[in-house]
Amino acid sequence: MAMGFEGRVAIVTGAGGGLGREHALGLAKRGAKVVVNDLGGARDGSGGSATAAEAVVAEIVAAGGEAMANAASVTDPAAVQAMVAAAMAQWGRVDILVNNAGVLRDKTFAKMELEDFRFVVDVHLMGAVNCTKAVWDIMREQNYGRIVMTTSSSGLFGNFGQSNYGAAKMALVGLMQTLSIEGAKNDIRVNCLAPTAHTRMTEDLGARLPLELLGPDMVTPGLLHLVSEDAPSRCILTAGAGGFERAYVTLTQGAWIAGEDAPEQVAARFEEISDRTGEIIPEMGAAQGFIELGKAQAAQAK
Repeated sequence: MAMGFEGRVAIVTGAGGGLGREHALGLAKRGAKVVVNDLGGARDGSGGSATAAEAVVAEIVAAGGEAMANAASVTDPAAVQAMVAAAMAQWGRVDILVNNAGVLRDKTFAKMELEDFRFVVDVHLMGAVNCTKAVWDIMREQNYGRIVMTTSSSGLFGNFGQSNYGAAKMALVGLMQTLSIEGAKNDIRVNCLAPTAHTRMTEDLGARLPLELLGPDMVTPGLLHLVSEDAPSRCILTAGAGGFERAYVTLTQGAWIAGEDAPEQVAARFEEISDRTGEIIPEMGAAQGFIELGKAQAAQAK
């Protein structure tokens, strides 16, 4: 059956261009009513205008859909609350939140000012927190919600010159892990999307990439699945150029080590500790402690 979003209300942040625009258009095309949020600032977060969001709304309306523009900064909790209130006043519910807004202030860690680190974390991490907090109780009350955090390979695997961006993007994975557990009883499914696409955010890499293969429209199909009725939860979906993969945070079987020479044993057995044979994906953080206690108890029973 075709995936549809009729009767659903979606908020997409950073939707004035690039990935966010494609996400908003994709949702609207399949029947969702969409709040198109975009501060309209520069890539580094400076400035602001509602023009970009309004242009995307005009596209949606021209195609027969319903949408409203919003220029709130995701770093402003009061403005975010007002955005959600406007959606509720207009349509009476919020079913989908796509946390896509972001900025870049790339420099090596040695040259980076703390303010540039803090600002990028504030937009990516706290911006997602502000928006998620604003819709969380609504989704709990209606026993339905779909939330996507936009993470990045820079967070999952690292990238030179992006310590601030990478830290914020990996933090979103941790946020997703916990919210997916807390939201499960109310059918709130929370996932992460790690896109590879040619947008304003990646324009500096243009000469090194086959841009014709990296349109943001090649990522949006994955986003639509993550916010659909049959969506998974606790998924880190990577997507780009039509390729879709899944990333995991795993735990190896490891080893039990004790005694006066424990540091030396850790060094000597580090290959065994690192062996990925039989690695697992813990259901929650406490599983690590239970596994480690199990090793200790098994050792004592010998």
